[in-house]
Amino acid sequence: MSASGGNGNRLLATLPAADLDLLGPELETVALDQDAVLARAGDEIDYVFFPHSGAITLMIDMADGHTVATGVVGREGAVGSLSVLGSSPSGITAVVRAAGTASRISAPRFHAAFGRSAAIRQAMQKHIRSMLIQFQLGSACNALHPVEARMARWLLQLRDRVDSDVLPLTQQALSQILGVRRTTVTLLMRNLRTRGAIRSDQRGRIEIDRSRLSAAACECHRVMRLEAEEIFSDNKARSRAAALTDNPRISEIETDDAL
Repeated sequence: MSASGGNGNRLLATLPAADLDLLGPELETVALDQDAVLARAGDEIDYVFFPHSGAITLMIDMADGHTVATGVVGREGAVGSLSVLGSSPSGITAVVRAAGTASRISAPRFHAAFGRSAAIRQAMQKHIRSMLIQFQLGSACNALHPVEARMARWLLQLRDRVDSDVLPLTQQALSQILGVRRTTVTLLMRNLRTRGAIRSDQRGRIEIDRSRLSAAACECHRVMRLEAEEIFSDNKARSRAAALTDNPRISEIETDDAL
């Protein structure tokens, strides 16, 4: 297994060879089947997954049966990485939304390598920081932005991970991700089709128009994407504040306030 290359995990690819070798003997390549559950809320975390392809949503399960997604992970990150913060049951349920492959290592083995390698600790700290920002911004987005803009944002986030304008999603999966009724998703899909942001919605497949969907989404997608890319860039000049300033909606508000 190689951590580099077109289908490799980008987080592993940032590690120097000697540090990657601490993980290498323990890593195994596994298939990520669509709808598979990699971790379940309340269970101990057994494995840390480094996706090479596909997309995994991190779900919160409520006592009344409702669900909502708090984050998404693709080949830029890892699932189960928060276990390095201490031994405790998983707080989320990780569900594969787009099939792919991953490198998997047992949590105890990963924790041992984490303790021995400063490079692994630094890489994971950057990844966890990016995920925490995704969680925080996602919480604000869920509270403040219209559901149509949020759905456009989620479709774009998933598109970033699968690198295709055809997403293997059902309306039922979208309702679980957004925490809304299936009928609400049906109405939103109709609205976005009218705007040309969604080209077709067949059973289990949603084809999007990326540019038009970006126009329908809130600024949160842009900010989250920049935060994820910062892990792999030496350029720290970009910031969340700068990304928000670049957004035309924010610029218009600031202009109006100035007047």
